[in-house]
Amino acid sequence: MTADFTGWHVLAEFGGVDVALCDDLGRLEQALRDSLLAAGVTVCEVVHKKFEPHGVTVLALLSESHASIHTYPESGDVFVDVFTCGSAGSGATKAADLLRDALAPESVHMEVVQRGHNARRVHEPLGAGLTRVWDLSEVIVDARTPFQHMVIGRTEQGVSLFSDDDRQSTEFSQLTYHEAMLVPAYALAAELDNVLIIGSGEGVASQMSVAAGAGRVDHVDIDRMEVELCARHLPYGYTPADLAAAERGDGAIRMHFADGWDFLAEAESAGTRYDVIVIDLPDERVEQAQHNRLYETEFLTRCRSLLAAGGVLAAQAGCPTMWRNETLKRSWRRFADLFTTVVPYGSDEHEWTFLFGVTEYIDDPVERMCRRIGELPYRAETVDARALRRGAVEPHGLRRLAARA
Repeated sequence: MTADFTGWHVLAEFGGVDVALCDDLGRLEQALRDSLLAAGVTVCEVVHKKFEPHGVTVLALLSESHASIHTYPESGDVFVDVFTCGSAGSGATKAADLLRDALAPESVHMEVVQRGHNARRVHEPLGAGLTRVWDLSEVIVDARTPFQHMVIGRTEQGVSLFSDDDRQSTEFSQLTYHEAMLVPAYALAAELDNVLIIGSGEGVASQMSVAAGAGRVDHVDIDRMEVELCARHLPYGYTPADLAAAERGDGAIRMHFADGWDFLAEAESAGTRYDVIVIDLPDERVEQAQHNRLYETEFLTRCRSLLAAGGVLAAQAGCPTMWRNETLKRSWRRFADLFTTVVPYGSDEHEWTFLFGVTEYIDDPVERMCRRIGELPYRAETVDARALRRGAVEPHGLRRLAARA
């Protein structure tokens, strides 16, 4: 069980500290004591060790936790660790600042980590050597389902959902995301009676499809635990009552807890056809990942075979940013190989690009979408005709791929 307090843990590296000071046990211990006391924390005991031929470790036991100094005189490096919690939690940063002033280093590198049940960070991998850090003021759910590590927490973007450290949706941005994924498909499809949603555990995509006029929505997700936790804790998408009704088949939405691959095989055997099929899963990984198979050509081909005449396959395709666009390029090649008409849509949130494929040839698909968007029963808040025209211009790098092909 994680403690209920919130604490601050400072990790500091001081470089270029005077060599003599790095090996002076008395001065270092006094500097640590003075900085801690001035920061308002309570020192219980201080222990130390002088190493041969040089080097010093000083460890302070605090009522609020601990602090330490470890030195390397041969290189002038000092490593500092201060962790404080409770009412003096922020004292860690003040103590580290005061210690920096006392040691007068030439270079400083400091990191501050919030710890405790009510403060946590999610480190979201973006690309090689790049990570986005999300501060969670409250952790609502931290669970390992049979398929993923799932976190729901309160962030500056509202209540937010993370899967294996990847942000899936947030309270404030989910509408922008879901409308970018769905509204172009609604406007492009010849009909909008039957819709298949693969993934999208929050339930927003299913509900939005009903609002757009779909008479039946099959929602397929393999992770029952995730879908149930989303319904219980997210302020958007299914409520527990909505989910229970979908599981019973009461209403337009039918919930299927199944592997998408198996569901497609059963639908194909039954002769089922869909006007829109949506693939909304965690991002395809550049490296190997189990869910990557649901982005690859064989799975897309099976989806295509289930489309009704004029039907649309919509898929999250990746990010156009140059340092993380490998999966977007892969998706573009696959759609170009499989569909006669392919339309991209780049969301106002630049990280999201979606692809829409139609088996039949459409002379001017973007104008068709722009004309029909105003006729939809669903009134989009973040996508209009001008946004469609802007977002349907594929990134230059993708046009270069098409030209070479």
